[in-house]
Parts: sequence; C-alpha cells; structure tokens
Amino acid sequence: MKNSDLLMRFTQWITSGVASSMAPSFHNELDRQSDLSSDDIRLFEALCQFLWIQGEPLPLIFDVHEEIYTRQGITLATLKRLEDVGLVMFERSGFVKKGFRQHARLFYCGKPTKIGFSNNENNELDLGHVLLTERGKALALTYPVSRNQQFYEYVINRWFQQGLVLSSIQIDHNQQNRHE
Repeated sequence: MKNSDLLMRFTQWITSGVASSMAPSFHNELDRQSDLSSDDIRLFEALCQFLWIQGEPLPLIFDVHEEIYTRQGITLATLKRLEDVGLVMFERSGFVKKGFRQHARLFYCGKPTKIGFSNNENNELDLGHVLLTERGKALALTYPVSRNQQFYEYVINRWFQQGLVLSSIQIDHNQQNRHE
C-alpha cells in the first residue's frame, strides 16, 4: 500500500469519526438546510475552503479585510449574515484553542500539517474570528472543501511568522504536474 493511500484512508477514518460523533445533530441540521437561501448556501460553500480540521472543522478567518478572504466573498458583512442564519459565531476579539502539547496536527483538504510549539504543553493557537456552530459543523460535512493553495500558503506563512515550527507534505499539484 502506498503512503498516499494510507494517508487517504487515515484521513477518511478521522473524518468519519467527526461525522459519526455529530450523527444525532447531523440529520436534523441537514433537514433545516432548506431554510437557507441560495445566497446563504453559496456564502457557506465559499467559507468551507477556509476550513482546517483539528478534531472538528475550524474556519481560519484571521482578518476579514484580507484579500485572501474578500476575493472569495468572505467579508464582515457576509460573516454576519452567516451568523444570523446560525451557521457561524463571529467574535471581533477572536478565538483561541488552548491546551496543545508540543506538537499538533491540523488537516487541510485531508492532508496534515504538523505544528511544533515552543513549550512542551499548554500551548495555544489563534483560530481567527469565526467558529462554526453545531449546525455549521453538520452542514460543512456535506460540502467538499475546495483547495485554495494561496490560502494554505497564507496560513503557513502566518504560523511561521508566529514562530511555529511547521512540517507538511502539501505541495502545489500544478507545480508537481509541470515537472512530470
């Protein structure tokens, strides 16, 4: 079995664990999707390209004025709209995930990025200004995440500037195909 096949199966296993842990609310939330307008659904699909997985889907929205988000239609106004329909929580001061040990893995589009913190434990990671509600988490599991290489590089650069040590197998597939 190739490493890429093993990684894909592991990622599917992780993802299915998230889905099954949310199963009771998953179907209820999908039933309530019908109350969303086509604009709400389009906005939420755009938001999903910014999702990383670390036990649960995490939209990493660090600066609502940054072009990496606004080009995709994610602005303060659209995030407020998604908050109004119950898919996200927005906090101007931001959210932080605490309690990380020295190393953590986050997944973007099914591929891991390993983060090394400076302390052995009690580390924290800035998650930006948005979290998904339970309804948003359930709905996010129904959308395939569109890979955004520029966003991935934006996040990696941000973490690097914060002094985090990073390791990833993710590469730009277009560059790889040009070399074959």
